[in-house]
Formats: sequence, C-alpha cells, structure tokens
Amino acid sequence: MLSRLDPSWIVVDLTSEADLEHSLSPVYPRALLKKGSAGRAVIAAAPDTAEPSGVLSFGLVWLDYLRKREPRLTIDGLSLFLPKGQESETALRLRFLSPLAARYDLFTYGENGLVEPADPMDNGNLNTRLDVFRSPEPRAEYWIERLCERSEAEAVVNPDGSVSMRLRGVEFARSAGPEVLFGLKKRALLHDGTLSEARRLCSALAEARRDDSGNREHPLYRTQPERWLESQVRTRIGELDATLRPSPVYGQVPAVAGTERGVIDLLAADTCGRLTVLELKASADLHLPLQALDYWIRVNWHVERGEFTGRGYFPGVALTRDPPRLLLVSPALEFHPTTETILRYFSPLIPVERIGVAADWRRDLRVMFRSLGAATPD
Repeated sequence: MLSRLDPSWIVVDLTSEADLEHSLSPVYPRALLKKGSAGRAVIAAAPDTAEPSGVLSFGLVWLDYLRKREPRLTIDGLSLFLPKGQESETALRLRFLSPLAARYDLFTYGENGLVEPADPMDNGNLNTRLDVFRSPEPRAEYWIERLCERSEAEAVVNPDGSVSMRLRGVEFARSAGPEVLFGLKKRALLHDGTLSEARRLCSALAEARRDDSGNREHPLYRTQPERWLESQVRTRIGELDATLRPSPVYGQVPAVAGTERGVIDLLAADTCGRLTVLELKASADLHLPLQALDYWIRVNWHVERGEFTGRGYFPGVALTRDPPRLLLVSPALEFHPTTETILRYFSPLIPVERIGVAADWRRDLRVMFRSLGAATPD
C-alpha cells in the first residue's frame, strides 16, 4: 500500500515486532519512510484489530520515538492507515491535535488494498447526546434514605433519574422508578421485610472495602478500583482543586457510547462557572490521554451550545462557555510513561492538567503533584 500510494518514498523500516521498552505494540504495524532528509512515521490498524482507534496513541509514540532515534531526518508528521469504515473516531481526535506539533495524514483501505485519503474535517461526525436531567422518584428517595442512614454508603443520582447506592464504589442497590432493588449478583426488591438484609449487605461491603483491610486479596476489596477512586474524588473533590464546587458532580454526562473505556468520567463546575472534566484511572493506561480527549470533545460541544443549563444540569450555577478544563487523575506512580509524550501533541486550546495522588488514596486522597499539559512534574 505504501509503494502504491507514493513510490517516491523509500521504506527504510517496517516492523510489527513488540518494543516494550518504548511502549510500541505488535498489534499495529509501523514504518519509517524516507525521501532525502525528510522522514515520515507511518502506522496502521489491521482489519481484525479489536481496537482500531488505539492506532493514534501508538502512532504518536512511534512518531516521537523516531524523531529521537533519527536526528538527521526531519520527520514532519504521522500517516495513519485504518480499515475503511473504522476511521471516524481517529478522524475526530485528529481535529484536536496541534498542527504545529506534527502533520497528520489519514488514509483508509479496503479488502482489495485500495488506499484512499480521508480528510479529518469531513469525517468523524460527533455522536453525542445530552439527556434532560431527571429527578429521582420521591418513593425511591424514601427507601434510599432508610437504606443509607447510619452507614457509609453514598447515593449517586444519574441523569435518567435513577439512583445508584454504592459503598466505596461498589454498587449494591439501584432505584428503578419508585422501587429500589438491592444485591450484588441477583437483586431483590427493597421493602420493610428485606431492609435488614440490605443493611447487612452494606455492612459486609464496608468491612471488605476498608482501606486498612487485613485481606487485600479479597475479591470485594480488589474489584472496581476506578470506582473506589471515583468515590474518594466525589467526597473530596476540593482537595484535588479548591476552585471546584463540591456538588453537583455528574458521572459520564454525556456518555461515550460504543467502547469499553475503563476510565471514570466526571463533570464538575468551578466557582466561576467553568466546567471541568475529570478522567480517573487507578492503574497505568497508555490510552488515557486520548480517551480523556474523547469525553472532553463531547462536553465542549455541548458547552459551546449552552445546553447544560437548559437541560437541568448545575442548577443555580451561571455556566460560562469557556472550553472545559481537563484533569487527568491517577496515583502518582501509575501514570503511563507515554502520557507526557502524547499530551505534547494536544492542541494548546485544551487546558489539560495531570494530578497525581498518593499511593494510599484509598485511605486519604492527597495530591502529590500537579503538572500542566506535558510538563514534567517537579
């Protein structure tokens, strides 16, 4: 495909070998093209790749690696090849990368190997929806109050009006209209006859998910670490950033559909009415920056149109239409080594900040460092 696209370029490096030292995956074949003193980084997603959109994360890492490895070449940018019909998400992301950091060319290919250029400005239509925020049913609120009283449980109100009752991130009950169902696997209706059983479940969860638990291999302790981190952030959001309002804090509004993201999306407002997107990850993830970008793009789209206020979010808060801030929150030692590299290619219009919290975040949410953009933490 490369030779047919432009035979004037010489393929000097073509590989699909793993390079763990430089975080390069064998899943995405990559190449270096050369023409005189000019170079070009190339990467492709194979037709059967489970996550074709992951090509951009690894492509930026490959581009940065080649620029360091080949100082005599002027490597101006990155060419990406994706199967036809699977390029939309990557095209959308490319619009929000810095044109000063690199040039980006997107191509699609079919089963016959025919390559076609794809213009990111004509691809990647934004699929997003902001539902009207609904209040919980009064009857459900009654049972939620009874279940959560004198416990450490928290009630998280969802945009559809349902309420999720959680113990340090693990959901053990949820409202469904006026009713509340509880249980970890099978769920039962909450009423006077089952209230004591539901409270025992809550107490058992509280014991298993203590920060000083004597059994840290217990499945209930180890499950859903991102949700546990979310619980800490929700209750202590001012310790991450003193300008953020303690409530309301919404989860995944709007939703990013169609992918298993593995990160937690939160949306808060600061005291000036500017929205802030928080992306939480409890373990190292190379894709965190671009997954966070996906959510930021959608929130920003609705901000520009002033839709949050009209649909019932942040009542009483005069929201601005400034681009939302983006906070990446993770244990300080769990940011992937490539995070800074990928952030260097973000558009300067995206106000992004990394916040590293202490390793014992389950006990106490303490900020260990703050870093703007791709800057190296002090």
